[in-house]
Amino acid sequence: MPEPAPGVLRGLGISPGRAAGRVHTMAGPPLLPAPVPVADTDAETARAVRGLESAAGELAARAQGAADPTAREILEAQAMIAADPMLRESVEQRVAAGSDAAHAIDAACAEQREALLAVGGYIAERASDLDDVRNRAVAAVLGLPMPGLPSPGHPFILAAGDLAPADTVNLDPGVVLALVTEKGGPTSHTAILARALGIPAVVACPGILSVADGTWASVDGDAGEVRTGIDERTAADVERAARADRDRLASSTGPGRTADGHPVKLLLNIGSAADVPAGSPGEGVGLFRSEFLFLDRRTAPSHEEQTRAYEDVLRAFPDAAVVVRTLDAGTDKPLPFLGLPEEHNPALGVRGLRVARRSPEVLDAQLDALAEAARASGASPWVMAPMVTTAGEAADFARRARVRGITHVGAMVEVPAAALHADRLLAELDFLSIGTNDLSQYTFAADRQHGELADLLDPWQPALLQLIERCAEAGRAAGKPVGVCGEAAADPLLATVLVGLGVTSLSMSARSVPAVRDALARHSLGQCREHARLALTAADPGAARAAVREAAAA
Repeated sequence: MPEPAPGVLRGLGISPGRAAGRVHTMAGPPLLPAPVPVADTDAETARAVRGLESAAGELAARAQGAADPTAREILEAQAMIAADPMLRESVEQRVAAGSDAAHAIDAACAEQREALLAVGGYIAERASDLDDVRNRAVAAVLGLPMPGLPSPGHPFILAAGDLAPADTVNLDPGVVLALVTEKGGPTSHTAILARALGIPAVVACPGILSVADGTWASVDGDAGEVRTGIDERTAADVERAARADRDRLASSTGPGRTADGHPVKLLLNIGSAADVPAGSPGEGVGLFRSEFLFLDRRTAPSHEEQTRAYEDVLRAFPDAAVVVRTLDAGTDKPLPFLGLPEEHNPALGVRGLRVARRSPEVLDAQLDALAEAARASGASPWVMAPMVTTAGEAADFARRARVRGITHVGAMVEVPAAALHADRLLAELDFLSIGTNDLSQYTFAADRQHGELADLLDPWQPALLQLIERCAEAGRAAGKPVGVCGEAAADPLLATVLVGLGVTSLSMSARSVPAVRDALARHSLGQCREHARLALTAADPGAARAAVREAAAA
């Protein structure tokens, strides 16, 4: 019998590594039966409410059992969506108008989904979370099993249209060898959780749902490539090579540096002290997302609560840099206590540092708490503001921080204007940190969660790399550090390009550190600079990735 001819599917590689095995597809959402007349409105309302409560309770239970802090935070947010009084009220109104419980939940969720997508930005990213809430609530109302993972009885490659956080939170990397989704982008929850779990993953991969269950395939999370129809022997060879890679990475220790000793700090992205693993592989914290203290609250956290949270992180890294990002919020990351009005285009509105234009006391309170945490811990935090656009904004933020005794003051580079005037920002600041996710979004005018535009959000886009180079050159001229804390920093091959461009630090999830450390250790600074040249002069992201991969292999 002839061996099957392999086909090649291409998507966006968002979690590095290789794997091979049989493909199994996630079951679809519960299908709605035909509408039924409602004889008892009160009973039907109670049934619908129980469905929402069941979904909220199941998501909350999964959150409580989640070992990974990032997954736990995402699931807690989903549980709050399911318990949202506005969603419940919308469902009740539909039942009162004659809809049965399942159709009322479906219609209410659909209406809220459209509202989220219309807002765009970070809010639009919650649409897939609402889809998961809908599926779980409808399944509960209809007495169907909750949506879940296939269980073929052997390790497998998971294929899906998209994955909700509740589907990925309890994935066992020993069973789920890799993730491939038809939708999604580089900053989707699938991408974030796959990297946190160390599972190779490819998103925005057309055709994956047409692959029959049980088909042998290989996944390359670096190249964004899925080869289907391979034979079992080839799959075994891929898995053997992948295990060798993992064993090599497990033995990788020490600070980040190139093969010829050029230092590159490898730092961690965290949301709290709980995110710091025992025996942390990082050399400090490159991004402490302080907004996790503020999310879903009706009142701001107290001075004492903030101080304690910051002090916990500072004490966890007594001899290393800890970069704290001040509140990154606004109408695209709504915080009820801020009372900000809705905006037609929140991604271009009041967010990040711009919130201080309306509520300067929130920023001042945060800086006060950071200063007190620094005194209590004896540490010297590095503090940066998000969404800095002009040198004037940088100067004002620096003044606010330094008057409180904070000595290391910087800014996120997330908009092209900041990158183009990086030299002017550094005249006011001590360091820059590039957020490649938002910088991609604003450079290419492409929503971060728009599956059809995933190619524009590819961090290998030469235009994006040019902006990073501009920032690095400004840092080199000023003698000040410029790091990358976006998802691009976690790509081992791209890390060599970023170092070649002049970036001085890379910040990522703890699981991503060993692979990045290994990639840098296998290339000299001169080779990294050649990789940067190849990527900058390439016609598109695919050509850039291919040219650098070929050079690295040589």
